[in-house]
Amino acid sequence: MTKIAVISDIHGNKTALDEVLKDIRKRGIQRIFCLGDLIGKGPQGSECIQSVKDNCDHVVRGNWDVFIQSPAENDFIQWFQDRLTKEDYEYLASLPFHIDIELNDCLIRLFHASPRSEFERILPFHPVEKQLSLFENSEQTGKTKSPDIVFYGDIHTTFLRTYSRGILCNPGSVGNSLDLTSASYAIIDASYGHPAIQFIRVDYDQDKELEIARKADLPDFEKYKNEIVHAQYRNA
Repeated sequence: MTKIAVISDIHGNKTALDEVLKDIRKRGIQRIFCLGDLIGKGPQGSECIQSVKDNCDHVVRGNWDVFIQSPAENDFIQWFQDRLTKEDYEYLASLPFHIDIELNDCLIRLFHASPRSEFERILPFHPVEKQLSLFENSEQTGKTKSPDIVFYGDIHTTFLRTYSRGILCNPGSVGNSLDLTSASYAIIDASYGHPAIQFIRVDYDQDKELEIARKADLPDFEKYKNEIVHAQYRNA
C-alpha cells in the first residue's frame, strides 16, 4: 500500500482521535503509524491506547508513554496512572523507540522527539544545526544509512522543511494541537514515485471532549480547556 497516515500526540483525547480515524478510513488509507504520547492531559488515556492498538500498524513511544511508568511525583501524574490498566502499562512498555521504513528507495524514519531521546524537544525556531541533527543516527536508531525523510512529534505543531539533507516533517497533534485548534495528521503518498506529504486538519466536537473531561474531574481542567479551545500551551 502506497499511502500511510501518520498521527501523533493523542494525549487522551479520544473525541479527536475518533474523528481523525474516521477521516483516514474515509480516504481509503489502510496503514496508520503513530508517533507516541497516547496518554496524558486528556481524560481517556486507556481508551486511546485501546483504539491505537486496534487501528495502528506501528506505534513508537513518546515521553508521556515513558514517564507514566515510573512512580508518580505528584497528584497530577497519579491521576492518569490510576486510570490505566495492567495491560495498558504492558503495551506502553513494549513500544519501540523508532520506526524505519523504505518507500520507493526512500528511507523514512519516525520517532517521537529526536533520534537521541523521547524528551529532547526541538522546535521550529531552533537553529538549523539543531533541526538537522534530527537526521543523525544514534545509539537508539542504530548505525544505518541516514534517513531521507524524518517524521517526529512532540511539539504539537505542523511543520515541514526541505533541506539538502532531506525532508523534516511534524504531523502536529491529534488531541492537543497548539497551532490551530483542529486535530491534525499527515499522509505519506508514494503512489507516484518519491513520497509526497500532505497535512490534514480535522474538526471535532470540543464541547463534547470538555464535558467528558469535566465529568471525569480531570485535574488542571482549565489548562486543558485553554489548550483545546485556544491552543494555549499550559507551560508557555
